Amino acid sequence: MNMTHYMELLADNQPWNLLIFMAIPIILAETLAITELYILFTRQFDGPIYHLNRFAGTTVGIYFIGIIVYLMTTAVIPITKSGEWRTVIDVIAVGSYLIGGLPLIWIALQEFGFVNRSLDQMGKLKIHAICVALFLVFGHIAMIAGMLDPALLGYQEAASHQMNH
Repeated sequence: MNMTHYMELLADNQPWNLLIFMAIPIILAETLAITELYILFTRQFDGPIYHLNRFAGTTVGIYFIGIIVYLMTTAVIPITKSGEWRTVIDVIAVGSYLIGGLPLIWIALQEFGFVNRSLDQMGKLKIHAICVALFLVFGHIAMIAGMLDPALLGYQEAASHQMNH
């Protein structure tokens, strides 16, 4: 079966790529999502859960800046220049993964006070919740598209040259 570049990235260099590109950002984002729900229900804007939420939000946002820069320079631009995308399935998988990081970056920018300064605590909480939801939507699109076989839309892997002994 053929793989998208998204799945190939996660499968290569085991277990490091899986940890770097999936486990760490997902653990941070899920921590952000869970603590976000707690804050939404309790309206407690202080204490350990609130501070964990801020830590997870700033950390995952900064982390995704690194991921996006790295993948754009080492994967997206070279794959695009060489015309090696494996159908639109591949583009959707990789693109959704990268786009999914943007709302997390926005959360970090908000936590550092670079954006949404005029909003009150509830307004900022709403932006947080919207950004978490956007990350979850794009992240799941990336995972679903990433697991598809690009051959479904006609991709054929270049024939490999195998020597028979």
